[in-house]
Amino acid sequence: MFWPLVLAILAVGAACVAYGVFVERGAYRLVRRAIAILPADGPPTLSVLHLSDLHFVQGDRRKAAYLAGLPEADVTVVTGDFLAEPEAVEAAVAAVRGTRGRLASWFVLGSNDYYVPRPLNPLLYFVPHSRRRLRLASRGRARELVAQLRADGWRDLTNVREEVDLAGLPVELLGLDDAHIARADLRLAPRRAPERFGIAVMHSPDTAAEVAACGYALIVGGHTHGGQVRMPFVGALVTNSDLPRRLASGAIRFGDTLLHVSPGLGTSKYAPFRFLCRPEATLLELRRATSGPPQPDAQPQ
Repeated sequence: MFWPLVLAILAVGAACVAYGVFVERGAYRLVRRAIAILPADGPPTLSVLHLSDLHFVQGDRRKAAYLAGLPEADVTVVTGDFLAEPEAVEAAVAAVRGTRGRLASWFVLGSNDYYVPRPLNPLLYFVPHSRRRLRLASRGRARELVAQLRADGWRDLTNVREEVDLAGLPVELLGLDDAHIARADLRLAPRRAPERFGIAVMHSPDTAAEVAACGYALIVGGHTHGGQVRMPFVGALVTNSDLPRRLASGAIRFGDTLLHVSPGLGTSKYAPFRFLCRPEATLLELRRATSGPPQPDAQPQ
């Protein structure tokens, strides 16, 4: 009785791993979220395509083909980790070229863009980031990635605060570098034009609470992969960030601020697996608010 049970458990485990590697990891989906958040005197609608954690490798044709079929948006924002290996800079830049927004295209980088990714013991994800030992890492091709993206018309928001206008909507725009590797400059976060609609862009959502406290209406981030592995009745096992597991992805309210954490489209090449956490691109369909805090409605497709 004992050994048949062990074999059955091993068989189920092997089937789950095979599903996560060969099926769900490539089961890309687009989720549309309608969010009533724009000011009454702004445009009636504004669409924002949120992409994150693409983790491109060379020859990643399936992911590139999926990106090519995404709908056009007013604004496209990529919240870091374009790369799973530095050799994929050209492939990543080419793949996101067709996703550029009609009005604006923004990006920040993540740690995997700055440094060459290395294998990591999965059990370390259960250790708080502040308690992990620092690891030596080789520099990647971040400068080349930024240069090629900028040449394609993307705006680099690495530790930037500026004022822009989007179809008649005055915006105070904040971009922060990756807090996961202590590169975010929070000195830029305090609002200087609070009469404008505040948008903040970051890779790791570890600085989201501070930015929300500054009064930004919309924050977009990534990094968590939605947990990457989720269990029935439990949800995400880890977030690799300061966010609690229940906030691993999706639209999250911080008072009057809406934080959208993308589960991302990719995985590390050393952990090519997802379980009950499909890779996702998100179209945020912003519309005028009626009253009260923003209320998101999600519709997968």
